[in-house]
Amino acid sequence: MAKICYSKNTMEVWIIKTLVIVSHPEIDNSQTQQFLKKGAEDAQVIWHHVESLDEIDVGKEQKLLRQADRIVFQFPLYWYAAPYGLKKWEDEVLTRNFIYGDKTYPLEDKEFGIVVTTGMPLKDFQKGATENITLDEAMAPYRAIANLGKMKIMPLFSVPQFWYMSEDEQMQLLIDYQRYLSQKFPDSLANREEWFEDRLQQFVKELSDEDQFSGNLILDTFIQNKENLEQVNDTLKMIKEGEDE
Repeated sequence: MAKICYSKNTMEVWIIKTLVIVSHPEIDNSQTQQFLKKGAEDAQVIWHHVESLDEIDVGKEQKLLRQADRIVFQFPLYWYAAPYGLKKWEDEVLTRNFIYGDKTYPLEDKEFGIVVTTGMPLKDFQKGATENITLDEAMAPYRAIANLGKMKIMPLFSVPQFWYMSEDEQMQLLIDYQRYLSQKFPDSLANREEWFEDRLQQFVKELSDEDQFSGNLILDTFIQNKENLEQVNDTLKMIKEGEDE
């Protein structure tokens, strides 16, 4: 989960884990972004909408980046790139000396991810299809910047045609999005299990007294199933090692 600390005097956020740099010129009218914003709030990350800034204070923006462990660019796809707001923010904040020019690499080893929303289905983003380009190819400039800064690049998280999703699909998207923001990288089975166990523990703590028994029973069952799966994996590993010998 994201870690947020506050100064006793000013309540200013001074330690963060995941920083979501969001760009959307009409974010209040975007059903998709409002849905993701709620998911980000539940995941306890920092949601930073660049178009809402009265002015770009380069020092403050760079401080936010330095404090984050994971930095996520989030935006709708406009002509195979982010909206102008993110481009403007990049030009002013991601200066050459800050990224790599002075050889200090302040963003080195931080994780970098991209959440991109699109009105087109994913099947259109491939060679020979309607767009004739993959989303990964379109995101290459942003990853190039992260690469210069010696960041750890995460897989792309795409949200195609949100308004066509069923309620079940939206709930699955919410979980996947929250995992993308707060789960350990890479997206391994062990890291997924740890994330779900942590979320379940937090959920049980918030239950009323009369529901605590049922909640703890569910948590104990989850932990037991996880341990059983680990034993199976260990057994399979031993068998594989024996075959290799």
